[in-house]
Amino acid sequence: MTIVPISKRGPVDMHVHLVGNGRQGSGCWLRPGWMHRLLAKFMLKQLGLPVSWDAVNFDESYVALLIRWLRKSAITHAVLLAHEEVYDVSGNKLKFGSLYVPNDYLFAVCREHPEFLPAVSIHPAREDALDELNRCLALGAVMMKCLPNCHNIDTRLPKYRPFWERMAAAGLPLLAHTGGEHTVPVYDKKLADPAVLSGALECGVTVIAAHCATKSGVTDRDYLPALVQMMEKWPRLYGDLSALNLPLRSAGLKFMLGRPDLHDRLLHGSDFPVPVSATWAKMRKLITSAEAKRCTAFNNLITRDHQLKEAMGFPDKVFTQVWDLLPVRGD
Repeated sequence: MTIVPISKRGPVDMHVHLVGNGRQGSGCWLRPGWMHRLLAKFMLKQLGLPVSWDAVNFDESYVALLIRWLRKSAITHAVLLAHEEVYDVSGNKLKFGSLYVPNDYLFAVCREHPEFLPAVSIHPAREDALDELNRCLALGAVMMKCLPNCHNIDTRLPKYRPFWERMAAAGLPLLAHTGGEHTVPVYDKKLADPAVLSGALECGVTVIAAHCATKSGVTDRDYLPALVQMMEKWPRLYGDLSALNLPLRSAGLKFMLGRPDLHDRLLHGSDFPVPVSATWAKMRKLITSAEAKRCTAFNNLITRDHQLKEAMGFPDKVFTQVWDLLPVRGD
């Protein structure tokens, strides 16, 4: 089990992506299509990262920038996410997807930088899924991450039940993408519906719906109302505020700010390295022009996202209550 002294448990960014191209032996790979290459180039420009996504030293440069920004922010820890490959329901690996970040690389980075907390990624259809889950638990995993619509995972399938039951017994929460997605290729658009998470919830898993099921693209369905209905039914269901400082998703910020009864179920995350802009909160009148200018002055996207959500009025507990969900031990 991961050990984090209680005295050091400050604000957490619980949605930060680890990325690599594997050219230095990390085991990662990046294979973006032409559209996602343009998006990757835009993201790196926003970060100010001085190397391209396919550079030999990309992996180390990315981690160096991320840990530097984290240490310069008011955020004490970041939950760092691995990224699984795509499988069919029979457990066959598919030639689909634009990136892979193995759990072993995640643990190596987290061992080197204790501010990072490891969120592993395991497809439950894998033949060795339970073995890999047990291995990752022994190594100190604090969360499991997946994108159902991109990884092809419907938690309601009966064959996955032993996997969710093991997660529930270990107290390992599931962070699952909900709503539209345009950063990585989508395998099955229907699996963006938060209803697909009910299988894990029925097994007793604490589930965090990433992005609060908001819409990402113009043609995406907004599942936020459906998620709120589910939250009323399932006390173990939470939502994270990651990537909500984007044009369409920012509608979710306004909605959630107006529902203080749900603030006990909201968690702060940035979705780093996704761009962070003050424009949309300002347009929705969630912050003033002066607050937008102040937050935009931070080149550090970890800090900018945190400061924006504080300026909007999200309470302190939104930035810290994820500690109550993680299987960590204090002193």
